[in-house]
Amino acid sequence: MKLLFTSSNEHKTAEIRNQLPDFEILNLKDVDCKVEIPETASTFVGNARLKARFGIDNFGVDCFSDDSGLEVVALNNAPGVYSARYAGPDRNDEANLQKLLNDLKNEYNRAACFKTVIVLILNNVEHVFEGVVEGTIINEKRGDFGFGYDPVFIPNGYTKTFAEMTMDEKSTLSHRSIAVKKMVEFLQKNK
Repeated sequence: MKLLFTSSNEHKTAEIRNQLPDFEILNLKDVDCKVEIPETASTFVGNARLKARFGIDNFGVDCFSDDSGLEVVALNNAPGVYSARYAGPDRNDEANLQKLLNDLKNEYNRAACFKTVIVLILNNVEHVFEGVVEGTIINEKRGDFGFGYDPVFIPNGYTKTFAEMTMDEKSTLSHRSIAVKKMVEFLQKNK
């Protein structure tokens, strides 16, 4: 089965392809789409829906999209839907991470969660899948893998940050993998 993932993010695409080896997953770069889809909704599901609808409207193929972010308790669940643009519109991972650490420098409560919402549009019917992983934000970066906030996020029950885990390790427990697993189970039941 061929599905369009309405994203240009190669890191996310690699994670998803790793979990869906029996599917042909195309992303926006594969279909030569250079448009940046506006994420103007105030929720993860709203942004994922906007991007999935863009895929259907412009490419006419079954597609899915996600919106993901980090929610930090001490910051009233910020950065949330603004995770990629936390330090500004240029979506700079390092600047976002440094802003997060700066905003948390005097906070004792470091509880956080990563959340992913996937909207799949299959045969023009919308399906929503969510994945959440709880954890803690540490004071300094650790690890060379992953992207975004991975170097400072340790999932509950683990001692490694997401950036210290291999893709296979991370894909067994990440928020995206949880949401993707739910989508895969749905797709396998509805082939």
